[in-house]
Amino acid sequence: MTLLTRRDPMGIYQVLFAFAQQTGSYIGDPGTHPLSQGFPLVTRVPGGPDLPSTLPVTATDRMYPKADGTPLLRQAIASYYNRHYGCSLTDANVMLFAGGRPGLVALLWMLEKDLRVTIEETEYTPYWDMLRHCARDYTIVASNEQNRFRPTLDDHRKAHQQSDGSSRQLLLRSNPGNPTGVTLQRDDLGKLATWSKEKGFAALIDEAYEFFVDPPESVLAHVKDLDAHNLFVVGAATKGLQAPGARTGWVLGPAREIEVLRNFSSYGMGGVSQLSQNYVLQLFAKPHIDAARIAIAKFYGGQRTRYVEALKALGFVDFTGNGGFYAWMKLPGGLNAAEFNRRLFRHKAAILPGELCDMHRRGANSPLAHFIRVSFGPRQPDDFAGDIAALRAALKG
Repeated sequence: MTLLTRRDPMGIYQVLFAFAQQTGSYIGDPGTHPLSQGFPLVTRVPGGPDLPSTLPVTATDRMYPKADGTPLLRQAIASYYNRHYGCSLTDANVMLFAGGRPGLVALLWMLEKDLRVTIEETEYTPYWDMLRHCARDYTIVASNEQNRFRPTLDDHRKAHQQSDGSSRQLLLRSNPGNPTGVTLQRDDLGKLATWSKEKGFAALIDEAYEFFVDPPESVLAHVKDLDAHNLFVVGAATKGLQAPGARTGWVLGPAREIEVLRNFSSYGMGGVSQLSQNYVLQLFAKPHIDAARIAIAKFYGGQRTRYVEALKALGFVDFTGNGGFYAWMKLPGGLNAAEFNRRLFRHKAAILPGELCDMHRRGANSPLAHFIRVSFGPRQPDDFAGDIAALRAALKG
């Protein structure tokens, strides 16, 4: 007797499980090349601040956490954005989640029914799962080789009007983009902020890779009073603050909507671990986070250039933007990503096949089946030669 509706794992986990089954080891183990992995180094980057290594625990920390997050951390997050982007957030604009993905799922699940999502054809793998399981109506905006994975905001608006102009629109986008690294420019962020004051328009911007563009950017640099906008911004300690294991993310939005998320947490989540929040609060100390913004952007910008140039020298065609910690490349010689991954497994390496970033989910027939996302997020500079050697060997067969 079946009790649960079948739910397949998100794309990256399909790769991880296949790697373990075929190699008998886990990607990320010593001697492997985890070029599929979407996480950063969890040790100090060159020029960056030391990461906290101790955490005092009191009886209060063992109590149930507040449904919306500890006031100290919510205030620290608001202060960070106000200081760097000139907005005027308060803790009433901040809601804590156990990572960015739970926040995204909660938002998409609770959207009003007349909001229709526009999403780009090439996007963050689990967006497809989230939209499907939350039963959201959505329109796909062309983002492909023909436009170099750089659709405009006007393309989003046009696609919505052509698909269902009677519904309100919610633009969903990762910025910098995952997997492409394509980043909205300052003028586009200003336009997006302006549009989000319109009655029939809203936006949900996932800024998980905020620190991985030089200089870091946020749509909130163009927002003075978030309560006057139909805008959500999602961030997390996962990437720029180098703490994926802390499982702490946040949604920034109008206070009226944050109250709804808090109420959801009271029955659907129960808050975020107080210990995790205490650790992340240390990362938001002004000297730490200010230094991290600079060091992360510089280190990963150098890594991006290094990996992209090496891949181009191997014959890959480059479509990578200027953000994130991925190289977004087209395979040479008509090779498809699934076959390339099978070859890489023999060299204890893996990448993310582009078809898993296709919001149409066309499988082997996807035009993205010849693209790969190569992650240098968890890679030390000394790993570079071995990584490129594995990629070179897989190209040969």
